[in-house]
Amino acid sequence: MSKTAKYASVFNIGLQNTFVYRWNYFLRAAFGLIPLAGTVFLWSAVFKERGHGLHGYDYGSMIYYYLLMILVSNLVTPTEDEWQIAADIREGQINALLTKPMSYLAYRFSIFCSGRLVYTFVTLPPIALIFLYFHNYVTLPHDPATYVLAIISTLMAAFIQFFITYSLAMMAFWILEITTIVFIVYSFEYFLGGQMFPIDIMPAGVQAALKWMPFYYELFCPVAIFLERLKGAGLWQALAIQTGWLFLTWSIARMMWHRGLRHYQAVGG
Repeated sequence: MSKTAKYASVFNIGLQNTFVYRWNYFLRAAFGLIPLAGTVFLWSAVFKERGHGLHGYDYGSMIYYYLLMILVSNLVTPTEDEWQIAADIREGQINALLTKPMSYLAYRFSIFCSGRLVYTFVTLPPIALIFLYFHNYVTLPHDPATYVLAIISTLMAAFIQFFITYSLAMMAFWILEITTIVFIVYSFEYFLGGQMFPIDIMPAGVQAALKWMPFYYELFCPVAIFLERLKGAGLWQALAIQTGWLFLTWSIARMMWHRGLRHYQAVGG
């Protein structure tokens, strides 16, 4: 069996297994939109108090920003992959895979892709309804290149998130419970990735520092590109740095696997 066919089979199996939980994903997505209501009221109060825009955002564009953030987050954010990988390691289920001519990273990536496909398919209806409700605030870009670059950035954001998740799960080779480490990293992602507020409303010095961190490229970068808030040299610099983080997180994921596997085999004899 060729490598492509082998991982296509894994993708297909992951697709079938994930689709069993489609209603769970649907409800998670539906209730995940509830914080948007709080965001709407919060920024309504902020702009009403200020009486003018904030760093190029008005009330409508701020709501549109959060709508796009929800959409991109649903498209690229792993769902329980870290817990599944950690369970494979902790419970010794990787033993069966170690005897097969298969890369565990590619195996998990195939499952991640199948999970994202199902999750996207199931969660798009409620997200589409929210976009329809706020359609007055939706302004699509006119330049076709914006769509292409936003899609490329979104794909890289998905890969970066997966490789970070995979690397965190590799900690299960050394420690029994990875929950604390995962939640610490996810807290930084939430605060520094643009989910709490747009990064480009922060002071210039803070923005400059965040642009060199991976969190900036996990969600905010593709959204900022689609909103055309990243243009010219700044846009190409962001894509170059995001590409750098893509290869760096991939390298770290591979390194964590090989080091963890040596530790696993040494402990297991």
